[in-house]
Amino acid sequence: MDMKLRRSMLFIPGNNPGMLQNGGVFGADSVILDLEDAVAPSEKDAARFLIAHALRTVDYGCSEKVIRINPLDTFAAEDIKAVVPCHPDAILVPKVESAEDIHTAVQMIAAAEQPDQTPVKIIALLETPRGILEAYNIAKADPRVVALALGAEDYTAGLGAMRTKEGTEIFTARTILVNAAAAAGVQSIDTPYTDANDEEGLLADTELAKRLGFKGKLSINPRQIDVIHSVFNPSISDIDWAEQVIHAIRKAEAEGSGVASLNGKMVDLPIVNRAERILHLARLLGLIEGAK
Repeated sequence: MDMKLRRSMLFIPGNNPGMLQNGGVFGADSVILDLEDAVAPSEKDAARFLIAHALRTVDYGCSEKVIRINPLDTFAAEDIKAVVPCHPDAILVPKVESAEDIHTAVQMIAAAEQPDQTPVKIIALLETPRGILEAYNIAKADPRVVALALGAEDYTAGLGAMRTKEGTEIFTARTILVNAAAAAGVQSIDTPYTDANDEEGLLADTELAKRLGFKGKLSINPRQIDVIHSVFNPSISDIDWAEQVIHAIRKAEAEGSGVASLNGKMVDLPIVNRAERILHLARLLGLIEGAK
């Protein structure tokens, strides 16, 4: 699994020069420079120019630079030609419904890349009932795919369901996406919480996402980032548990035993993998010492 930190992925409108210029100061793990929903059709060309310029000139610090293009059947080809040569880290492909959609995106991206360019990654945004059903095949379609993300607004519209703060109507989609991502060895990113003024609701929604297994959350407002990070950051008890797991497995290996246990419970590979992910995240955040 790609171990890149994607606790928070912040959308920034591609037609807003001020936000594009300041995107690196918000502290998000990823900034998503948006060419799709935030940009009217008449402003697409200007937004492509602004984003291409920002990619060349703006220092986004440690934030991953992601571009949300338009759907593959609309302006995606123009978007990719304009932004991929400017070295983004990843492309967020909206409304993905099949592995074939990923193959199409990969062909476009590869054709636009410069000869010395690091291959651009793909994050697939699943926003339709069909996309959710095809989640595993989408995740496994190409090595460039590093994450699946959920877009609940369009998904619930496709169901004909009412979108609620409680999120009962997207529970099935969330669990299918998380399971598919885990099975494919990619990250799962939860849908945005769209009420930027409801911090309590954001906290509850993010805590639910973490319990379900999501590795991060999309965000529509910089004010949401601290709350999201507070949930996805490992706690002291998380780190302590993970260190105990690694100690137990190393002790068993040193004693020549194929079985390790902790507090009377067997430590198997999934437990070790979870412990290693927690410690990796803790090191990245400087919560414990060690190589990052």
